[in-house]
Amino acid sequence: MNTALTRLAQLPLGTRMVVRYRIDGGLTDALGDLTARDSLGCTITTRAGAVSIKYDDVQLAKAVPPPPAPRARRMPL
Repeated sequence: MNTALTRLAQLPLGTRMVVRYRIDGGLTDALGDLTARDSLGCTITTRAGAVSIKYDDVQLAKAVPPPPAPRARRMPL
């Protein structure tokens, strides 16, 4: 088992993470919350929706910090 799969298996559901995985023609990333996990893969809920990823396609995975707070709008002078 590679270290990315070990991380996915050990991190609690709800952890914010990034997962790099294979797609047709290359690789892509999913950045969001780990919301589900089973014997075949996991689900990362991103801003665009839920992404189901098969463990066979996972290349890298790591926990990331929460997103920064929204910045205050600048007032025109």
